[in-house]
Amino acid sequence: MPLRLAMDYQLFLVSGMRKAFVHGIPARESVVAGVRGGRAVVTAAAIIMASVFGGFVFSHLGMVRPLGFGLAIGVLFDAFVVRMVLVPALMHLAGKAAWWMPRWLDRIVPDVDVEGAALERSHPVPH
Repeated sequence: MPLRLAMDYQLFLVSGMRKAFVHGIPARESVVAGVRGGRAVVTAAAIIMASVFGGFVFSHLGMVRPLGFGLAIGVLFDAFVVRMVLVPALMHLAGKAAWWMPRWLDRIVPDVDVEGAALERSHPVPH
C-alpha cells in the first residue's frame, strides 16, 4: 500500500510539471507550477494516510503498534521529504534534460496528447 501511495504522490506532482512544460512554460518554472498544483492534494492524502496508520498505534495487539507507527512515519517522510523536496529539486537541477527521451524510445511510445498541447503549438491562439 505505501508503494501505491508514493506512486500517487508522484503522479500528482510530476503530471502537473509535465502539463506546464508541454504548454510552453520553461522546464524549471514548470517544476514550480507542478508543485503548486499538486501540493495540497499530496499534503491532504499524506495526512489522511498517516492518521489511519497512526490509529494502529492504539491497537491492543503488540505487533500492530510499531507497524502502524512505522507506516505513518514512512508515509509522512515519503510525501514531504522525497516527493515534495527531493524530486522537485532533482527535476529543477535537471532542467530540460528531465523531459528528454531517446529518439528510439520516442518512436515506440505512443504520443498521448489528451490536453491538446500539440494542437496549441501548431495553431497558436492570438492573445
